[in-house]
Amino acid sequence: MKNSFAADVAVLGGGAAGFFGAIACAEANPDLNVILLEKTTKLLSKVRVSGGGRCNVTHHCFSPAQLVQFYPRGGKHLKEPFKQFGAQDTVQWFERRGVPLKTEADGRMFPTTDSSETVAKCLEQAAQRAGVRVLTSTAAERIEPLAGGGFCLYLSGNQELRVGKLLVATGGNAKSAAYDWLRHLGHTICEPVPSLFTFNVPNSPLKELMGVSVPQARVVLAGEKLEYEGPLLVTHWGVSGPAVLKLSAWGARRLHELQYTGMALVNWAPAHTEETMRQWLQSFRNENGKKIVAANPLFGLPQRLWRTLVEQAGIGSETRWSELAGKLQNRLLELLLRTPLPVRGKTTFKEEFVTCGGVPLSEVNLKTMESCRVPGLHFAGEVLDIDGITGGFNFQAAWTTGYLAGRAMATT
Repeated sequence: MKNSFAADVAVLGGGAAGFFGAIACAEANPDLNVILLEKTTKLLSKVRVSGGGRCNVTHHCFSPAQLVQFYPRGGKHLKEPFKQFGAQDTVQWFERRGVPLKTEADGRMFPTTDSSETVAKCLEQAAQRAGVRVLTSTAAERIEPLAGGGFCLYLSGNQELRVGKLLVATGGNAKSAAYDWLRHLGHTICEPVPSLFTFNVPNSPLKELMGVSVPQARVVLAGEKLEYEGPLLVTHWGVSGPAVLKLSAWGARRLHELQYTGMALVNWAPAHTEETMRQWLQSFRNENGKKIVAANPLFGLPQRLWRTLVEQAGIGSETRWSELAGKLQNRLLELLLRTPLPVRGKTTFKEEFVTCGGVPLSEVNLKTMESCRVPGLHFAGEVLDIDGITGGFNFQAAWTTGYLAGRAMATT
């Protein structure tokens, strides 16, 4: 016999968006019976591992018009939602609940404790105080809209849950089939593909430089309108760092089409054009003719990287600038501006996995996050076709969409 029970509002997914939606709903209308269901045993798992265990809560970008520019998908639709609940609102929300945030030099915002556990506990306690009932190890195996409105959720463990409103905050998924139940409810799905990944370069000319990083480099994908500038890290499998991760986010769909193969060109001195670098090198050479090329790194580059580029240009280890053949200087200039890295595959950070794809925003009312196709069905977080680059932007989208959905569901 089935165990049947009811609630006013159910939230599917015990992550950032799910918790925020459940809390917003229960706080806005304390009379409602709000239940949150998580299919695994772990709550807020992404919150706990993000930012190296520090939790990059949001980004210090308080202008909605500027904030939307950090979203490869969904950005143009998020301007109005961010006006309703943006990064500044997030900061105030956590501060009011005893979790002050601090801003780092690159704009990322973390709890002052530098511990993601602070953020996770804050959300769990806020849910508890608001009266949200949280069930773990409880999966919705099937969802059916009811004729008179609301939904019947057929849960694991032979249980049935009847609810008036439903928030889907189940996160992104790499497998298209994982969205079939939403197709069954009448939604289309933007096919999911990975976003935020590093480049595998099995035949990398930088193979011996594992761990070397530069604070500013430009990565361009040859033949494509894809480039990004930022810190770059050489790894044992290829290249990583914000420049690569952000490029992968903007190019997620195109790189998927290319099957993650192509030629990445790295500019190690992005402040220079070919012309200005040529002039600068010539001027340096005229004034420092006695200096050994390999022993004196230029453009603030790490010694190991500089030596490798000099060696690849065919310049001897004892060659002085005054002795340097013009052809070899040109080769060095070419490597400084365009070191070629043949990309063959990607590596995804499992714990910070982001997909682009999901429910198209054209099928959602962005004021309430309610489905335009199924009354009473709301969405929040990565299940939507929204994804940001690294820096706290994906969490901000989760807080915003969760908040708007929760508030909307609170009105009966």
